[in-house]
Amino acid sequence: MKKIITLSMLFVATALFAQEEATEKKLSISGSVDAYYRANINVPNNNGVGTQSPGTSFAQLPGFALGMANVIIGYEGEKTGFVADLVVGPRGTDAIFNSPQYSATGNIINQLYAYWNVSESVTLTVGNFNTFLGYEVISPTGNFNYSTSYLFTNGPFSHTGLKADFALGDDLSLMLAVMNGTDLTEFNPNGSYALGAQLGYAGQFLNFLYDDAGLGFEVDYTGGFDLSDDFFLGINGAYQTKDDAGFYGVALYPQLAASDAFSVGLRGEMFGGHAKDVDDIPSVLGLTLTGSYAIENLTIKPEIRLDSWNNDFEPFTDSDGELTNSLSSFLIAAIYSF
Repeated sequence: MKKIITLSMLFVATALFAQEEATEKKLSISGSVDAYYRANINVPNNNGVGTQSPGTSFAQLPGFALGMANVIIGYEGEKTGFVADLVVGPRGTDAIFNSPQYSATGNIINQLYAYWNVSESVTLTVGNFNTFLGYEVISPTGNFNYSTSYLFTNGPFSHTGLKADFALGDDLSLMLAVMNGTDLTEFNPNGSYALGAQLGYAGQFLNFLYDDAGLGFEVDYTGGFDLSDDFFLGINGAYQTKDDAGFYGVALYPQLAASDAFSVGLRGEMFGGHAKDVDDIPSVLGLTLTGSYAIENLTIKPEIRLDSWNNDFEPFTDSDGELTNSLSSFLIAAIYSF
């Protein structure tokens, strides 16, 4: 009888321990799919040479087009875990411009990293992770606007390396990283490494990247403020330089929640280049008005965009064959997240 009781107690203890272990380790699956329709308003979609679109990443193809299918698999243990973020489709596989030659090939890995919570205030992450610079991200579920900014397009997309995140106190954080060169996500072909740092406080982030063999030096501020319960203002500003040349820009993202289901947001961006002893480098003013209507897990986003260049830079051709410095376009996107 004692043996039976002892075996029963051992069985119960083993079951409870297994249950506890199971609750400590969590497997999660999430992701999204998206597609869109896009057309130019003031110029033809194609000028006989190629597609006419803003010089930014993603959402540039005419007519009905695909975004990406995204599946994120995460496993969280007591102190360690991993994330495998997989994508298929043009938005996920394009490096910079949404060109057809990239859409059928490319890496299906958006992010792939493992992490170790060394303590309550220190986390180490190794692998491939999306960039810490900038306001926008690759996944359309992380942005209010469906199309992307010039700041996002010209900055880094992803990094591969080792980073350490430190929680320094209430709302104060620090991140330090050593990585491959910019967007060298699978291996290091040249033996040069980039250094990154991020200082965060109460939702405001000051970011630094030094990549001597690639992007050069970039400083970036990303943040935002809740001006009321329904009104949010996002801010992004950056300056990049290498060999006395680079880019600069600032973007504002005012967003108003009209109801639980519908909100509207504007991206106003000024972006330009700089070079030593050159004074007439063109700059662009980009205005993007986006609506967002949520139906369960589906979000519909109509968008009107105007890109206008200065300094006699005329990259577009109208229906009469005349060059013009502005492009107005319309798109409507459907994004389903799970």
